[in-house]
Amino acid sequence: MTEPNPPAGQHSPGRAVPVLILLLVLAAVVIVYLLMRSPGSSSSNQTHVMAGSPAAAGRYLILVGGCNDCHTPGFMEQGMKVPESQWLTGVPLGWRGPWGTTYSSNLRLYAQTLTEEGWVMALRNRNARPPMPWPNLNEMSGRDLRAIYRYIRSLPLAGEKVPDWVPPDREPTTPYLVMAPPTMPKDAPAP
Repeated sequence: MTEPNPPAGQHSPGRAVPVLILLLVLAAVVIVYLLMRSPGSSSSNQTHVMAGSPAAAGRYLILVGGCNDCHTPGFMEQGMKVPESQWLTGVPLGWRGPWGTTYSSNLRLYAQTLTEEGWVMALRNRNARPPMPWPNLNEMSGRDLRAIYRYIRSLPLAGEKVPDWVPPDREPTTPYLVMAPPTMPKDAPAP
């Protein structure tokens, strides 16, 4: 037995429900698309390095960002003469200041402890001790932070863990550089 047709001008409720659901899904897709395109809501809108691969972009960022200067043994003195096989393996020379003594970590080992998303969150939100330029990393696009992670993870594990941070009231057991406020010459005029 078939159902009678609804009177003229009325619609069957069975047909309206799928159409309404389809319209709601389309509206949701449009809203999500517009939100993702709004400035500041997605790292895809931020400036980022383009290269042949994410790892190649990461390598470039490591070089121009000066990461090797502190995280690669001998790089400050020898520059590009240091083989890439030694890059980012950490330096056990301390940086001592009012915050205590910090060390340039072995980024190859550190990256192994984090997922890619964990790496991005750590570098985006961390604001630890000097001389690491945390504010610069906090502002990098997620795409560039991921590229750096992928480059580091493309390198084989090498090097050792560097010492942990030493509080200001303790003397480090390794060599260290003292980072102190500038000293004014004795005969300089007062500021």
